Amino acid sequence: MASEAVLTLTEANFESEISSSTVPVIVDFWAEWCGPCRMLGPILDDLAKDQAGKVKIGKVNVDEAPNLAAQFNVRSIPMLVFFKDGKAKDTVVGVQSKDALAKRLAALG
Repeated sequence: MASEAVLTLTEANFESEISSSTVPVIVDFWAEWCGPCRMLGPILDDLAKDQAGKVKIGKVNVDEAPNLAAQFNVRSIPMLVFFKDGKAKDTVVGVQSKDALAKRLAALG
């Protein structure tokens, strides 16, 4: 479902991808059966392409990585968690516009 600009995150690679990132990371918690999640996918793909090198975007399938979903207290999807310097800094639930996501990224500094 993700484009080549968006990483697929799993329980195996999550920690290393987040902690080693020198740029902010947006993690999308989603599921295949979730309609709003499918609506958000192309928005994240566009953002990843527009901000290549400035942000890393990854997707966690909650059905395939239930421990990660539990760790971040995912109750509704899509849920986006914004990381900076390996730490979760912001969370938003639901479909967001590309502009809204870009503004949240800018606010991370």
